[in-house]
Amino acid sequence: MTDCIFCKIIAGEIPSTKIYEDDEVLAFLDLSQATPGHTLLVPKQHVQDIFAYDTDLASRVFARLPKIARAIKASDPAITGMNIINNNGAIAYQSVFHSHIHLIPRYKEADDFSIHFGDHSDQSTPAGLEAVAAKIRTHLEA
Repeated sequence: MTDCIFCKIIAGEIPSTKIYEDDEVLAFLDLSQATPGHTLLVPKQHVQDIFAYDTDLASRVFARLPKIARAIKASDPAITGMNIINNNGAIAYQSVFHSHIHLIPRYKEADDFSIHFGDHSDQSTPAGLEAVAAKIRTHLEA
């Protein structure tokens, strides 16, 4: 895709700080660096988001995650954890519409990165949860 910034990075038209590359994926440091070592893993095949993946692409991309995550963690003994995040759609904070996975090293609780979940326990009755699950299950592919 000619106007996609990640496609341009993959093609070498825009510089990046590469962490890992093979025939299927490219991993490079995110310019925003939520924490030091914040890395993006992108499939070389242009695909907008997780909803456009097929099982073959998913297995090719996600198979690389543990290797890259372990390398990031091993690079700094101060890393004590990692958030792995995949935003899909503008409402979910996806800002580049070429699928990408954020690997965000965590150093300490106050490392200026957090995710906040609201309390929706009032919506989590057994009957309510089963109704939501039933709706989802009707759309699962065999």
